[in-house]
Amino acid sequence: MSGCFLHRIRLAALVAAASLLLMSSLALAQPGTPVAPPEFTSSAEETRFHALVSELRCVMCQNQSLADSNAQIATDLRREVLELMRQGKSDREIKEFLVARYGEFVLYRPQVESKTWLLWFGPLLILLAGGAVVVAVVRKRAGATNPATDEDQEW
Repeated sequence: MSGCFLHRIRLAALVAAASLLLMSSLALAQPGTPVAPPEFTSSAEETRFHALVSELRCVMCQNQSLADSNAQIATDLRREVLELMRQGKSDREIKEFLVARYGEFVLYRPQVESKTWLLWFGPLLILLAGGAVVVAVVRKRAGATNPATDEDQEW
């Protein structure tokens, strides 16, 4: 009886593992339909569009621009940017719209404000601090070594 019970438990565990594997593979599946590139009315519109989407960050991909990202939300945002352009919105208005919706994170180059000073000037401060440490170490080592004189030599 115990052998039959163990067999049923193993079978249930195998079915559960197979079900979990199947569900996870379905959850990770990407839609197979390719996204058609937008059609532009002029080369000026295309140039402006590409310049604008390269300055905006994909909100899902962390470190990719809207131009580089293949995420679905990036596709939607590119479509939204083009629609706003065709409505006559300026680049600034489009950026303000996206910042209001997604926050400053959407901008690759956030504005210099008191809350972004560390972001803009932090690397410079770290570089200056590192340079000060190097200068201090070099001066300390230069002062600590005494050049050997002829009197110190043992012949």
